[in-house]
Amino acid sequence: MLLKRYTGNLLLVILLFLMLAFFFLGDVFIPKAVDFSGYPMLHSVFVVFLGLFLESIPFLFLGAIASSFIQLFISEEIIQRMIPKRPLTAIFAAIGAALIIPVCECAIIPVVRKLIQKGVPVHAGVVLLVTAPILNVIVFGSTYYAFQNNPAILYGRIILCVLTAIIAGLFIHIFSTKDVVKEDKMELVHGDEHDIQSSKWTSFMEHTSQEFFMVGRYFIIGALFASVFQVFMDRSVMADIGQAPIKGTALMMGIAFVLSLCSSADAFVAASFSHSFLPGSLLGFLVFGPMLDLKNVLIMMSCFKRSFVVTYVLLVFAVVFSLCLIAGGLISKGGF
Repeated sequence: MLLKRYTGNLLLVILLFLMLAFFFLGDVFIPKAVDFSGYPMLHSVFVVFLGLFLESIPFLFLGAIASSFIQLFISEEIIQRMIPKRPLTAIFAAIGAALIIPVCECAIIPVVRKLIQKGVPVHAGVVLLVTAPILNVIVFGSTYYAFQNNPAILYGRIILCVLTAIIAGLFIHIFSTKDVVKEDKMELVHGDEHDIQSSKWTSFMEHTSQEFFMVGRYFIIGALFASVFQVFMDRSVMADIGQAPIKGTALMMGIAFVLSLCSSADAFVAASFSHSFLPGSLLGFLVFGPMLDLKNVLIMMSCFKRSFVVTYVLLVFAVVFSLCLIAGGLISKGGF
């Protein structure tokens, strides 16, 4: 037990050191250590993967910290007093909470898992999963800047996010079970025995390191696949179907899923497609991507039971796809 605890903490310190080295020295030493001169496509995959890694790892770490804080310092009684009893009220409370939770689409998953374990209703947790990556100031600002000449995209992104959260939350409340979280396999000791063996700070570090590495390994797999897709994707094929509302929306949602971009920067990528795709298709990219992408589905599989993940994926896809088709029609008629 002690060996695992100290090993986890040591690995966490080493990873933090490597992150700082990447940020400050990566552009100097990486090209010398790894020669990709004869393999330009492999070099591109490495660069894209490193970008995804450095962009997302700090937020994953933040999510692990938040999850550990909830586990050790927030009791079930406190959370239950904060939750509105009525389902619809709980949904709107979760939407409000998403505005102040400083985590991205990857980091929110372990946080929601821990909240559900502490007593938050599953439908309220789903609302947080849907809204937290989109309803924040950074995403508002990047979307506005990327689509200054088309503010309907910004308004549409916010409105469709909220509508998706309400519909998905109500559906999960009616049809889903409460038992959706995978059994926590992290070897944490509670009660008096834990108080004797370690302090709160040691326990906090232990939980954070275990949570981080459990989620991080799934993230790395997803980021690797996303990097390969970004490099080898043929954009000329996409332009041929970009003006078809149904096919274009489905394609852009699929691209958003595989690219696995951070929601704070995906608006600039969406803007690069604006000449080839209709507004509804662009909204599919901007709304669906932060809610579901390759790397966070793998993370969800590590935190929630498979049946719940499948239900969540199909539900979010169906709701976002339908809303984007409606929004695209409204925008084309000047309704937004």
